[in-house]
Amino acid sequence: MILPESVRERSIKAIGDDNFRLADFEGKVIVINLWASWCGPCRREIPEYERVRKEYANRDVVFIGLTTEDPRYEGEQVQRFLRDVSFGFRLGWADREMARTLTNGRRSIPQTLVINPEGRIIGHWDGYAAGWSGKRLKQTIEQALTRE
Repeated sequence: MILPESVRERSIKAIGDDNFRLADFEGKVIVINLWASWCGPCRREIPEYERVRKEYANRDVVFIGLTTEDPRYEGEQVQRFLRDVSFGFRLGWADREMARTLTNGRRSIPQTLVINPEGRIIGHWDGYAAGWSGKRLKQTIEQALTRE
């Protein structure tokens, strides 16, 4: 599935940085992790994903963490969560429409998507599996990087 243009072009309200669009990273592999501050599996998944992110620091891979929470009501909660974890991803708020499109209507958190440089979603999974989620992410990124 190709990521819809409406999602690629949509402005994402950043957490502590400049707003951005997924289209800003065209031609790169994009990893999107959907998370929430109340999510225990998200908290456990982040260290595994951080190790993977560091391995690809000098490659054409962008790591984006989007919370599905509402900044008007959960902003303080999200900031507290981010102080507790080391999350080096570019962080933002997924509005309702973006979250619904990215999750394909599934309500589970966490979810991870890997998008190849052409904008095709080549990996999308729900949940966290200790010791496996990081490996799965790395394998999918490698797949995205080697596609012609």
